[in-house]
Amino acid sequence: MDIPLEKKKFPKSRILMIGGGILAVILLVLIVMSTTGNSKLNVERERLSISTVKQGVFQENIPVTGVVMPITTIYLDAIEGGRVEEKFVEDGAIMKQGDPILRLSNTDLELSLVNQETSVYNLLTQMQISQNAASQNTINRLNQYTDVENGLIEAKRLLDLNRKLYEKDAIGRQELIRSENEYNYQKQRMQLAEEILKQDSISSRQEQEQMNSSYARTRNALELMRRKVADLVVRAPVDGQLTSLDAEIGQSKIKGERLGQIDVLSGFKVRVDIDEHYIARIYSGQRGSFTFNNQPYTLVIKKVYTQVTNGRFQVDMEFEGEVPEGIRRGQTLQIRLALSEEKEALLVSKGGFFQGTGGNWIFKLSEDGTHAYRVDISLGSQNTEYYEVMNGLNPGDKVITSSYSNYGDVQELILKD
Repeated sequence: MDIPLEKKKFPKSRILMIGGGILAVILLVLIVMSTTGNSKLNVERERLSISTVKQGVFQENIPVTGVVMPITTIYLDAIEGGRVEEKFVEDGAIMKQGDPILRLSNTDLELSLVNQETSVYNLLTQMQISQNAASQNTINRLNQYTDVENGLIEAKRLLDLNRKLYEKDAIGRQELIRSENEYNYQKQRMQLAEEILKQDSISSRQEQEQMNSSYARTRNALELMRRKVADLVVRAPVDGQLTSLDAEIGQSKIKGERLGQIDVLSGFKVRVDIDEHYIARIYSGQRGSFTFNNQPYTLVIKKVYTQVTNGRFQVDMEFEGEVPEGIRRGQTLQIRLALSEEKEALLVSKGGFFQGTGGNWIFKLSEDGTHAYRVDISLGSQNTEYYEVMNGLNPGDKVITSSYSNYGDVQELILKD
């Protein structure tokens, strides 16, 4: 027969001991947790970038990339369409103003020139015929005028003679009256002849002016047509280098189509791409600097293209002063573009720390340089080398500017040699 066993119970003293141990463990955990905010980490000094905060001249600038281009580019477009018949030079040739580049053919345009020349010659012939007819008419009018003038002179002589004879009773009064009537008649004919000659002169002059005007217009049209035919030979508009020539023998080109370009080699400019974030701060006259063959050079913004494409806009910069010797078209330059004037400021070197802190704090070294601890800072503007320190640091402070990506929430760094 089974005998029920009485279940043993823990003594009260043992329960108190277990409870006290649990409380001690909790207390220890709390102590550790309270001290983790001041955690430390050993780091090797040689793996760090340590910079000294200094007072100096600061100018806000941004790094940009520019491409060297000719100072002036003249585009070659087909003024008249046609078929490429002949190429006189190849892409890359150095050209003088007026040198032929290629020749197009356009039979319609050439036929129009022939027709226009024929029209001019026909008009010239008509003008000559009209001038001859006008001259002949003027001669006839002058002959008639001469006859009338002679008749008037004769009538005047006869009237004067009859008056003397009448006074001497050599002739009768009827003879005198007849001579007076003849004189008055010839006098009226003379007035009429003068008016006819005057009108003829005016009419001839007007007709000549109209013909000259018509001839001049036709000649201008002919000259224009000749220039259009002459434009079938594409010539260099300026001295320079021929680039981007796009024409092959037998190829058809429409009017206005791009054939190539002439790069003027008298100087260079730099086409610079800039992030649209800075578009409100960019204007003509701003300066930038770069180094070429270990020599510093300065550029000045001459033109701003405000059109934004893919988040960027462009500016044209020209060299201020000396142009670097040996620079070439298409070369890439790394430029520091100034956004402000120079001023005195507290400076800290740029580095990877900014990505981890956002510029809100930094590790500052102790006076003996054996450890570094966090300090809150505030940064202002920046350039390619420095941040402007607004507060939190003093001149002479040493800070760690390398990346903090491996430090986590560490509050203090122990520097080991």
